[in-house]
Amino acid sequence: MSSYASRGSSHGGVLHEYAPKLVAFEFTPPTEGINKTNSLIFVGGLTDGLCTVPYVSKLAKALENTEWSLFSVLLSSSYSGWGVGSLDRDVEELGQCVRFIRDLKASRQPGALTKAAKIAIMGHSTGSQDVLHYLYSPNPVPHKEFEFGLQHLVRPDLDGAILQAPASDREGLQAIIESSSQPDELRKVYDQLVGSAKEQTYTADKSDAILPMNLTAKLSYPPDTPLSARRFLSLVSPESPENPSEDDLFSSDLSDKRLQETFGVVGTQDIINSKLLFLYSGEDEYCPHWVDKEKLLQRWQQAIVAGGAKWDAENSGVIPGASHNVHDQGQQDLIDRVLRYLQTL
Repeated sequence: MSSYASRGSSHGGVLHEYAPKLVAFEFTPPTEGINKTNSLIFVGGLTDGLCTVPYVSKLAKALENTEWSLFSVLLSSSYSGWGVGSLDRDVEELGQCVRFIRDLKASRQPGALTKAAKIAIMGHSTGSQDVLHYLYSPNPVPHKEFEFGLQHLVRPDLDGAILQAPASDREGLQAIIESSSQPDELRKVYDQLVGSAKEQTYTADKSDAILPMNLTAKLSYPPDTPLSARRFLSLVSPESPENPSEDDLFSSDLSDKRLQETFGVVGTQDIINSKLLFLYSGEDEYCPHWVDKEKLLQRWQQAIVAGGAKWDAENSGVIPGASHNVHDQGQQDLIDRVLRYLQTL
């Protein structure tokens, strides 16, 4: 899901190149930051980039008097890259960022115990899909024919994981179509795109086939963003709920069996030993009205715990009044929950 971008502000910090052509921005006040031991890596959603999610800079400010510094990471899928991206590529790049930050913090404090430094990842919106994919998918990610350039590296372990606004892209699109003034026309566009995407997912040379942008724009996707047939099918998951796609992790109609295969696998992957924090926005505009947010969180919690992982029951929950990216109401509540969670790691 995409986010609202704030404008007219500037932020002090350090821009790090953690891999070729990939950067992470570290919010660091002039007199602080460099000696902070722990790191929180923030991952945005579809169309997001540096400082596009409004609460991030306020979260960085709230962390100034703690042992945590905040990094906002850019992936290949940031800004307009999501249309030809994948969760596999995202988590591999996140793994590279985690390695870089561990080495960076160790170099800043020579002689200190590297294991004392903690790293947590916080995903917003589709960034939450990245976080869950990082925790439950095979490590390293398996080879796929379309994934050119992936190194298939083992992902490093984490000390914490936060999922904020984990809304379903599939259900979000359903809500857009149903609330439209011309739902029948949009359904025809949807059906046309699904048919085209299934008919030609790849070109003759095994590259991604790109869908007509004038049609994807009618479904509220950015009109200037190329969207591949492969990623479109993953986001809208037309075979769900019986056969959900890779991106369809948070839909309310997924079976308990499917939740066991995703949430329930986190505890067996041995990537994280701490509790997981889930923060759902109470007034998330991308969450359809028929979704019972509290019940959905309870199902996720049951799957997490049944699989042997831990759930932060004290701080997880629905943030009253919060929009998808918490651009106004609920910001302090969100920040307080994150700070309390980090203190427990």
